[in-house]
Amino acid sequence: MTYSWAMVRSTAMDTLNQDLLEINASTVRMLSQVREAAGLAQQALIQADLEAAQKCIEGDDAIDKLMRQLEKQILIIIARRQPAARDLRFLGAIYRSLADIERAGDYAVRVARAARALAQKPPLKKYLDMERILTVISTMIEVTIKALAESDIEVAKQAWAMDNEIDDLYQQIERELLTYMIEDPHTISVSTQLLSIGRYLERFGDHIENVDEHIIFWLTGVRL
Repeated sequence: MTYSWAMVRSTAMDTLNQDLLEINASTVRMLSQVREAAGLAQQALIQADLEAAQKCIEGDDAIDKLMRQLEKQILIIIARRQPAARDLRFLGAIYRSLADIERAGDYAVRVARAARALAQKPPLKKYLDMERILTVISTMIEVTIKALAESDIEVAKQAWAMDNEIDDLYQQIERELLTYMIEDPHTISVSTQLLSIGRYLERFGDHIENVDEHIIFWLTGVRL
């Protein structure tokens, strides 16, 4: 049986497409793991749940491992398949997204560790704004997953815009805690810890926002 160049090229394209689908699916899985970590961090902070904090911390290794696997896979695909145009943009966008996804997971762990320390002390206040940020983060990741899985630019833009609410909530938390510290110096220690958690959450949102920027670049070829 003889093979024409068209048949060879078609087989190569089919293989590349399969590779791209696998990268997409694995990236969705990594985002899902980070969303789960955010949920555990929320449970640890809001409910003073030490078991949830520990699960969040222990789960970070799986996120790191998947990131390393994906980085290696992407480089191999680029070297072997020599993708062009949109396919190459996709691989580049995912490669750059991996560090942001991994860092988002790291911030979930930081929140869990801080929540574990706070659980040993009486709460300064109800953490309503922080709970809201974590809820927004979870939704933001969910919408980002949808944008990636469905190659939907409008959905990616929706997820990207959600970071504005996180920034507003963080500024509100910062103002409130500074007021606590000024009015009662005895609250400084706990307030400082809560300020750190607020900052972790704000940075968490920034990293998911970056992922959406990479997705938008993949789909449009234009940087925000």
